[in-house]
Amino acid sequence: MRKKHSQFVVCMDSFKGCLTSHEANEAVQRGVRQVLPDAEVIAIPVSDGGEGFVEACRHIHGGMLHSVQTCDALMRDIEANYLVCGDTAIIEVAKIIGLAMLAEEERNPMRASSYGVGTVVADAIQNGAKHIIVGLGGSATSDSGTGMLRALCDVFAPEGTWRDIKVFDGIKFTIATDVNNPLCGKNGATYTFAPQKGATPDMLCQLEKRTLDFATRSAHYFGYDRSNAPGAGAAGGLGYAFMQYLNATCESGAAMLLDATHFDTLLPQTDCIFTGEGTANRQTLMGKLPYTIMQRAKAKGVPTCLLAGCLEDAASLQKAGFHRTACINPPTLSLQEAMQKQTALQNLQMAAAKLTKEWTETHRQP
Repeated sequence: MRKKHSQFVVCMDSFKGCLTSHEANEAVQRGVRQVLPDAEVIAIPVSDGGEGFVEACRHIHGGMLHSVQTCDALMRDIEANYLVCGDTAIIEVAKIIGLAMLAEEERNPMRASSYGVGTVVADAIQNGAKHIIVGLGGSATSDSGTGMLRALCDVFAPEGTWRDIKVFDGIKFTIATDVNNPLCGKNGATYTFAPQKGATPDMLCQLEKRTLDFATRSAHYFGYDRSNAPGAGAAGGLGYAFMQYLNATCESGAAMLLDATHFDTLLPQTDCIFTGEGTANRQTLMGKLPYTIMQRAKAKGVPTCLLAGCLEDAASLQKAGFHRTACINPPTLSLQEAMQKQTALQNLQMAAAKLTKEWTETHRQP
């Protein structure tokens, strides 16, 4: 028997510095219902480990927010929150050392430090956490996690060495990341991500040398090397520090949250998926949330529409499997205007309505 109404699932990632996942979902919902008022639209707040990770986890798991004094990527005092669910602490790097927290002229990965993340991890341990999940993504740093490690030493071994720290025994660390890049090389943390964090061409050589030196010394210290592990290059190499020094396991942040929401069970009754992010390009295909969603939907024969504030190389994205792609912003709109929340909400709703209309013309059964 055919369903009476069409069913859509909306899983929008946040638009960094502009819209949360929840806000983006609501705009897309309005766009769908503008065309199909009777459609069933299921919205799932999601994150691939970057901005909005704690919010999405709280929506799914509940828990309480715990406040802690820490510092941002430029070592300025800030207050940050992490989520506590029983003996599990969930930390979002983007809310501590996030790129979106810095003005454009402040962005400099040669200076930016992950120290604040270590402060928050230490606080979670001191408050009894036995499982620490860290959402990586959206960081302003490219220090391979050395700042984070320094903070942990300052708290737990101020007069000793890393080997003197015993507090990590019995604590499980999991990193949730949106990328599979290694630490070093042309696809590593420096060359892939540092330019968008403010690195000049001259800085790239210095950053890569610094990264290689740290990985070499760390491998000699421990007798093993995890710099080539998938996800080691996440958050400017912070993923590497967690895996090399804290024996963290690496999981797809998108898969982690989709599994928690039982996303796959919705697919048999779903006609179309809407997903998206602030900027969609070739990096989207490196394991980011929209790509993970599309792969799962495609396996069940469900088309996926991709919406983005900035869309690059749409042909590659559609070749990879997205049914349709759309940039929500007119080409004449300035970035400053596009980043205004009300403008973004309106443009996202209009783009979703347009794609819904196109879908009804080509996929809806008579």
